[in-house]
Order: sequence, then C-alpha cells, then structure tokens
Amino acid sequence: MILSYEPKDLPVARVHEILLGTVAPRPIAWASTVDKEGRVNLAPFSFFNVFGSNPPILVFSPNRRVRDNTSKHTLENIELTRECVINIVNYELCGQMVLSSAEYDEGVNEFIKAGLSMEPSLKVKAPRILEAPAQYECIVRDIIHTGDGGGAANLIICEVVHMHVNDHIFNEEGKIDPVKVDNVARMGGIWYSRAEKGLFQMPNPKGRSNIGFDGMPEFIIHSKFLNGWDISAMAGLPSLPTSEEVNQYKSEASALALINQYSGDQLISATHEKAKILIREGHPQEALVLLLAIGV
Repeated sequence: MILSYEPKDLPVARVHEILLGTVAPRPIAWASTVDKEGRVNLAPFSFFNVFGSNPPILVFSPNRRVRDNTSKHTLENIELTRECVINIVNYELCGQMVLSSAEYDEGVNEFIKAGLSMEPSLKVKAPRILEAPAQYECIVRDIIHTGDGGGAANLIICEVVHMHVNDHIFNEEGKIDPVKVDNVARMGGIWYSRAEKGLFQMPNPKGRSNIGFDGMPEFIIHSKFLNGWDISAMAGLPSLPTSEEVNQYKSEASALALINQYSGDQLISATHEKAKILIREGHPQEALVLLLAIGV
C-alpha cells in the first residue's frame, strides 16, 4: 500500500522526518565560520552536496529550526562575511562532529568543545579543521532563502577558492580511495552511514548541555589509547561524575581488579583499554567514572 500526502496537510516535523528518512544517505558539510567580532563557529549540515567543478561549487543549507523557527549562527555569520570553510566528515571524526552539533551559546568555540585543531585558512578568515580529510575554503556567491517558516531552507552557494586534502586518503595511483576517506553520511533520526561498513547510530546532543573536551581532565584528553570517538562519547555527557560517585567506584570489583593486578604503565594501559570497551558497549558514563577512579 502506498501512503500519499500533500506536504501542506502534514505537520512540518512529519514532512521533515519523511524527507530525511528517504533522501539518504546525505554527505555532511562541517562548516566553519566567524562572526563580525572574529569569533569562530563550527556546525555540521547534512543538506549538502557538490554541484559543479568549473567553477567548483558546493551548496549546503542551514535550515531554519523546525521547532522554533530560529536561524542558526552559521547562516548569520555567512550573511555578514560571505565566506566559510566546508570540512569533510569521516568516521574517525564522527563523534567530534556530533559533539559540535550541540546548540551552544553564541560565542562558544565548537573547535574547543569538540577537541579539534584550528588551522588558519589561506584565503578566508574562518579556520579549517586540520584533522578533516578535506577542507574547502569558500566564498559565498549567493544565498537563496526559500521561506520564512520553520524548516525553510537557506541555500548557501559556495565557490571553492582553495582546497586542502590530506595525502593519506590517496591510493598508490594518486586517486582518492573511498575506503581510506571513510566518509560519513546522514540518514534519518540518529542513523548514519559509513562508507566502509554501513549503518550505525549516534546520539543526538541537541537540547542538552555537555562536558565538552575543554571540561575533560588532561590525562584523558592526551590518552595514547583513546581516540577522538572515545573521548567524544564521554565529553558528550551532561556533567562530570561527582566525587561521591568516583570514590564509590574505587571500591567496586572492576576497579579493584585493575589496581591489584597492574601498576605503572600497565595500569594505565589496562584502565584505558577497559574504558574503551565500556564506551564501545554503550557505557561512556561508567568509562569516565572508571578513569577518574583509577586516576591514570
């Protein structure tokens, strides 16, 4: 049975859900911009694609929010500066990308919140993400507003004026290897698609606060065993565990087993590897409590 609708007869949120669930997978434009004071903003948008190569044209849309019909900082910044950087998202950076999508107050630097390196651009003011597999410096040729209601598109037509591509994504013939890039694309809801291995889920951080990379202890940020994905899962939690939670965990069997069995570098390795397992099993809160309880 085919269900047929006229969009005007459905709530905007339902139209949004149907479109995003079926027009997928969609690549993600991780757009960095600056405001009139030079403050940096970084946000991902899955209404995005390439539309030409001569000149090179990328188009993305920071839509008006469906729930309250407000505009996004990215659009406001671009309307003022007429430039941006579009960074490409791969699986390795996906956790940090999701963390940067949380709705922070104006002026909060999402690069810092997501633990990303700000690399100066050559032709635009906005910085680029050093870790991204590709970064495109753009000037904005046009902005097309399709409406003034919640969910309305704002098509940002960008001309690429400088390209930065990490050499590790090329094969021996000098061609870009899709497996090495390992692009991430957006599906509907909390579903994503990975170029190498298919579907996976990521939590939606919108509407809640988080610790951020800048609120995490230094020994976790600089762990040799945890990657950006792992740290993002913990940094996306609403708050750090309380001292009471940490002290209680020190006496639990899993913590005591590590302390009694290992010491020095072996204790660090075993603790961080245990935390990684907990994160991959969907328990970032317990992983963070463990790391703080052992303190290495």
